[in-house]
Parts: sequence; C-alpha cells; structure tokens
Amino acid sequence: MKISLIQRKLKDGRISLSIEFYRGSEITDDGKRKHLRNFENLDTYLIIDPKTAKEKKENKEALEFAENVISIRKAEYAQGRFELKNTAKAKRVFLNFFADLAEEKRTLDSSNNYGNWFSTYQHLKKVVPKNLTFEEIDEFFIKKVRKYFEKDAISKSDLPLSQNSKYSYFNKFKAALRYAFDNGYLTINYAAKIKSFEQAESQREYLIFDELQRLAKAECKYPVLKKAFLFSCLSGLRWSDINTLIWKEVRDEGDISRVNFRQEKTEGVEYLYISKQARELLGERQNPQERVFKGLKYGMTYNTEIIRWCNRAAVPKHITFHSARHTNAVLLLENGADIYTVSKRLGHRELRTTQIYAKIVDSKMKEAAEIIPELNIEL
Repeated sequence: MKISLIQRKLKDGRISLSIEFYRGSEITDDGKRKHLRNFENLDTYLIIDPKTAKEKKENKEALEFAENVISIRKAEYAQGRFELKNTAKAKRVFLNFFADLAEEKRTLDSSNNYGNWFSTYQHLKKVVPKNLTFEEIDEFFIKKVRKYFEKDAISKSDLPLSQNSKYSYFNKFKAALRYAFDNGYLTINYAAKIKSFEQAESQREYLIFDELQRLAKAECKYPVLKKAFLFSCLSGLRWSDINTLIWKEVRDEGDISRVNFRQEKTEGVEYLYISKQARELLGERQNPQERVFKGLKYGMTYNTEIIRWCNRAAVPKHITFHSARHTNAVLLLENGADIYTVSKRLGHRELRTTQIYAKIVDSKMKEAAEIIPELNIEL
C-alpha cells in the first residue's frame, strides 16, 4: 500500500489536496491492467502563486495539515484500521495468538499473572472455535465469550467461577483484543465495546505480628524463600519486584538503605526506604547486576513449602507469597503509619486500593473493644 498526497488544479484557480491509497494493479478478464486506488478528499486547498504573507502562511498551514493526515493514515494502515486491513494478520488464528501472548507473559513475568493468562486460555479453548481467525471476530462473538464466563464457565473444583475469577479471566481476554487492535489484527477495538465484570472485594489473608514472629523462628526448607518472604513482609515489595531485584538497585547511604527499582506491574519507578532489619536480610553486597535473591523461583515446590512452613510455625492460615505484602500494609497501619504513606510505599496508583487494608485494621480495632473481660460492677 502506497499512501501519498495528490494535488489537483481546479477551474477556480485553486489546488485541491487529497490522499491517494494505491494498492497496486491487477489484470482484468479482458487482459487490461487495472490500477487499484482509493482517494480521501481533505477539503483543503492551496492558492496558486501566493502573493501576500497571509496567502503564503495559509498555503504552509494547508500543506502541514495534509502531511499530518498522511502520517496518521500510514500509522492507521500499519495497525490495520479503516478497512486497510493487513490480510495476513486478519487470517491469524485467535487461539494461537492468545497462546503466544500468554507465553510472552510467562517469559516476562513468572508470577501468578501468567497463571491467570494460562487459565484464561484453558477456558477460551472451550468456547472459541479452534480455527477461528481475527477476520471472523465480531460483536456477537465477543458477547458469546462474555456469556460463557458469566454463566457456563466451571472452575477446577466443578463449581461456577467466583466473581473475581470472572473479572480476571475476562479482562485477560479483553487485553488480548486490545493488543490485537493496537497491532493491526483487528480494525475495531472490541475491548472498548464490551463491559467487564465487577470485581468483588476479596479477602486479603495476612499475618499478625505474633504469627510473623513464629514464622521468623520456624524452619523453612529453602532459606532464600524465607529471606524473600520476610523481606516482603518488612518492605511490602511484590513477588515480581523481589524476584528481579538486583544489587545495583540496593542503595546503602550511611545508616539508611533503600531500593530504587521499576515496578513490573505498573512500570513506575519507585524509591523505597527499607528498615535496617530488612537490609540485613539481603546479606552482603554482590556484583551490581547479580540478583539479590539468587535461586528464588516461582513454582509449586516453593508455594507448597510456604504452607508447610506455616504449619511448622502453627499458623493456621492459607498464606501465599502475596500475603507478605498484605502483612506489611496491615502492620504499618496498626503501628501508626498514615494511609497516604502506606499507599505510597506500596506503589498504589489509587488510594482506594490501600483503603481495603484500613478496613481490616478498623475491624481489628472493633474486636479489641471486646478483649477486656466483663466486670462485676456494683454501683
């Protein structure tokens, strides 16, 4: 496809500007060559042989406008929009595309985010025809997928999906559609046309200080896992950021230490001060490009060990690595940190995300009101 500016002289002495979309040529049935062209009239004109400064300025602005439109149309063509569809991308099988996208997530992020993409893919295989291509996708198809997650999808436990699973899986589907639109597989942004599921407020499992103390004393089969988990409890860092933390990002400034890193989830640059005890968990400084928690990895083996570690510490809760981040937030609030500081430390973009932890602390305050035994009062 060749996209270029065309100037045509009109009878009234002006020059009309339009864009030509040249798609090549073909031989017709009668043996003649036919050029395949489309035009877009810009409704913009040039003055022939401008004399005044005003006329010259108008001509310059008209040409700049036309060139800007051409730049936009070229970008839109590259993305497959405005019917100038990339036919090779349009014929791509959707499930193959989604599987590749999920694999890319696994390569970039080994945490639970990939698990959600993988689970979404397993569900999509049940509702999306195996050979369905992007050119076959329409609003009816999108609504069919949404209806599947809303009413028909079953979890591994043979139960209907939870509200948060519906929210998570369908959002992964929408993310794939949005990526497909941005990269020319689709000419319509279907992700913007369909409503997501509401997210239910999930229960956030965390450790109280005494439970955390018992874990700190209990044996963990993998020392690097124990150090990383406790560091998350003391710092609030996510698994993905702890897993990729390198020594270059750890700054020791006298008695003060901090980590400077880019959050994998939000891609925002963070400067996080850490306590002396948190810094001690990191150990002696190594090569700047070396991982701080070398040997740490995501998988069933380490996840299972967290459960066994909790059992040894007599912690009767379903604790995951992400519970360490919840623990940090609750302990900070319980010990007097204001919600804005906690929100900043956790790297939350919205304060309402942090307010969930404030509700937990508030409920514990209500429980504390009933701790003192009743008195036998005589007045």
